Amino acid sequence: MSPQTKRNHTSTDSGLVLDTRRLGRRPGSMITVDTVVPSPSRIGLDLVAIPEGADLDLDLRLESVSEGVLVSGTVSAVTAGECSRCLEPFESHVDLNITELFAYPDSVTDETTDADDVYRVEDDAIDLEPLLVDLAGLTLPLRPLCTEDCQGLCSECGVRLAIAEPGHGHEILDPRWAGLAGKFGTENQQ
Repeated sequence: MSPQTKRNHTSTDSGLVLDTRRLGRRPGSMITVDTVVPSPSRIGLDLVAIPEGADLDLDLRLESVSEGVLVSGTVSAVTAGECSRCLEPFESHVDLNITELFAYPDSVTDETTDADDVYRVEDDAIDLEPLLVDLAGLTLPLRPLCTEDCQGLCSECGVRLAIAEPGHGHEILDPRWAGLAGKFGTENQQ
C-alpha cells in the first residue's frame, strides 16, 4: 500500500478516526473528545451487538506519552440483540471502558511489539474501530438475556414461559411405562 493510499484510508469520514496533530508529541499534553458519532458497522457478537448507524457517545481523553497516545474514557451505545433463552429481540446499553496505548511509528513499543498486540498511530491519526470491536467482544455477554429472570421457552411446546398461562405444563409419560398405561389407563391410582 502506498503512503498516499494509506493516508486516504485513515482519513475516512468515520468519526472513530481521531486526528492527533493538535495533541502534539510533547509528553503530558492532553485533549478531550466528547462527541456522538454513528457506528460505521455492526460491532459485537452474534446474539448482541451495537447496530450499524447507532449513536456512539465518545467521552475520551487523549494524552501524549513518550511511546504514543494514551486513550482513556468510555464509549457508550445502545445494543440490540436476541435473548439466548426465549429468542425474543431486545435492546440494552453498553459502556466500553477504554485505557489503551496507540504506539507512535518507530517508537520502542512499535518496534518491540507484534503487529496484533498493540494499536498504532498512523499518519497522525488513531482509528478506534478495531479497539471497539475488541472491547465489545470482551464486554458483551456471550449469552445475552432480555431480562435477568427470563424463563425461556417451554421445552415441550416452545411457548415463551413469560406469556404462558399460569401453571403451564405438559403431562409427560415415561416411555418405559407406556405399555402399562395403555393397558390400565393413564389415571393415577392411589
